[in-house]
Amino acid sequence: MRKPNVVVFFTDQQRHDTTGVHGNPMGLTPHFDRLARAGTHLYNSFTSQPLCGPARSSMQTGRFATQTGVFRNGIPLPDDAVTIAREFARNGYDTGYIGKWHLGDTDPVPKHERGGYQNWLAANLLEFVSDAYDAVLFDTEDKRRKLPGYRIDALTDAAIRYCDEHQDKPFFLFVSFLEPHHQNHVDDYPPPDGYREAMAASQWTPPDLVGLQGSSAWHLSGYYGMVKRLDEAFGRLVDALKSLDLLDDTIVMFTSDHACHFKTRNSEYKRSCHESAIRVPSMITGPGFMSGGQVRALFSTIDVAPTLLDAAGLDIPATMEGRSIMPVIRDARQPWRQDVLIQISETETGRALRTHRWKYGVTSEYDQEAPRSDVYRESYLYDLENDPYEMVNLVGMTAFRAISDDLKARLLAWIAEVEEGHAPEILDAPARYSRQYRLKPQDLIGFADPERDVDPIKP
Repeated sequence: MRKPNVVVFFTDQQRHDTTGVHGNPMGLTPHFDRLARAGTHLYNSFTSQPLCGPARSSMQTGRFATQTGVFRNGIPLPDDAVTIAREFARNGYDTGYIGKWHLGDTDPVPKHERGGYQNWLAANLLEFVSDAYDAVLFDTEDKRRKLPGYRIDALTDAAIRYCDEHQDKPFFLFVSFLEPHHQNHVDDYPPPDGYREAMAASQWTPPDLVGLQGSSAWHLSGYYGMVKRLDEAFGRLVDALKSLDLLDDTIVMFTSDHACHFKTRNSEYKRSCHESAIRVPSMITGPGFMSGGQVRALFSTIDVAPTLLDAAGLDIPATMEGRSIMPVIRDARQPWRQDVLIQISETETGRALRTHRWKYGVTSEYDQEAPRSDVYRESYLYDLENDPYEMVNLVGMTAFRAISDDLKARLLAWIAEVEEGHAPEILDAPARYSRQYRLKPQDLIGFADPERDVDPIKP
């Protein structure tokens, strides 16, 4: 029996609430929404680090950025890293990469820095070597290639050509778009011509951007235009697979490296452990995923590689910290982690724990040479059940001290597990008193998660 093909449709800096299945009313993502409902929608999907290079290193290796060594941008992925591409190739797959890499040292990316991908049409820093209507990449032999069309369309055309040319052998294709990331040299989100105006006419603004504003007033319509064109490209790629009679034998995953808070949480667009920077849209369709439904388990970037390898019937390397979510898709009663760890080690040094209900975050003084800190301070606590856009910071409130203490212990256990036994100190936030908040005993973490794993650290 032939092994399934695997395609990853990977966007950059896309918020989860750009999609209809997450409540966006603008109809930007009909293809994503339809396929998420027909296949498996990973409703609670989070980046392990809200920054391009570190998140991508986790995506390719199934490990946290502090484990890969790529804890900030500008650090290449180690040449000997155990990657998803190398595992698929070792099992007889042809592997291809198209688009933005951001795990190398230069452009064109040397062969030894390509993570084991055999076929290559990419750029390390696509946002600097190309533009919206100037799609420039480098091929397997380091030759500069300019592709016709809007950049999203140009990369999609290349992906369709790859699928057409590799029908005789199972393939693993990773298509990495720059959009809806901003175009750096103009600090703008340039959509296809005419899309900005169309988006502005019916624009919906998420509550956090309404309240905190940031740069969304002048950037959101362009950003939404990029999202719409990405969804159109996603539909076109799926249509191509169907026309080539490959769709029923191909696992297709849609996900993103991190999201975008539009300068509401700091002076740029990500590098913060708030929901607006860490929560991404993710779905999978194809063999093993059809009719999987909406899966509410907490899914992390570190789980992508193990999940796709497992779905293809391949062994998961012991080096991978993440875990395949396939058992949960088959049976929702299967045990799964009750919290996820998020790290950030650029612009700020911080760590956060995200449960189904709570977000607990700590930060430290930033040192660009240090992936971690010995001392953190409590910075935020959010009740996501009642405040999903994180507008009311509860940190330090005495009514929530027991919850903060529980979350602190769980966060420290994660850090010890994945950061080589590191045992930092976390300083309590100054106490704040409020008569407005009352908690019931079942609101405390130990009671709120009755199905919580005995060992929440091991995913």
